[in-house]
Amino acid sequence: MIHLLLVDDQIIIRHGLKSLLESKPDLQVVGEAENGQQALDVIESLQETSLQPDVVLLDVRMPVMDGVAATEQICQRFPRPQVLILTTFDNDEYVSQAMRFGAKGYLLKDTPLEDLAIAIRAVHQGYTHLGPGLFEKALVHQSTSHCLHSTIPPELGNLSPREREVLRLIACGANNREIAQGLYISERTVKNHVTSILNRLNLRDRTQAALFASSFLGLLDNR
Repeated sequence: MIHLLLVDDQIIIRHGLKSLLESKPDLQVVGEAENGQQALDVIESLQETSLQPDVVLLDVRMPVMDGVAATEQICQRFPRPQVLILTTFDNDEYVSQAMRFGAKGYLLKDTPLEDLAIAIRAVHQGYTHLGPGLFEKALVHQSTSHCLHSTIPPELGNLSPREREVLRLIACGANNREIAQGLYISERTVKNHVTSILNRLNLRDRTQAALFASSFLGLLDNR
């Protein structure tokens, strides 16, 4: 059973989501909150119980504490819950910030129930899940916001030449098989490089690596 916490300032949205999600036998709503601060309080209160939330569904625009700020706090303070942003806003900055702060997924509220359930299960298992077109929005925003960078950042300087090649291909959207074929190495070696890159850059997952590296594609190409 996957335990869910619903966070939205509109009670009708929360109740509607609860009814829909609990029609799935493996999903259970264990708490609700109307803003980010309440979400933190609910998670804290359930820490020592059997109803700890596994996935937090967060809206972006809420009073007191919005979804982006709540994402940062949740990911810093609580190791268990994965954050899935579920909102009406596909703003480039929201997508980029939420993923940078540790959200595992970002979907729009008009996502069909079956797709939403798939996304919840995916982020619960630690995978990243973005709605159609949202990954591209995050990349565009990240590249635009850092367009003035002219020197390689220290974090990238810690990577080996091969790791920089792998990171460049990740930023371009290549999967492990495509990277292996492009660099004439095995997929297992690619996986090892990806793990090393995440550790060296202190990133959570491949999506964060892609967002980070997209800002410096030109510099990576010139190294």
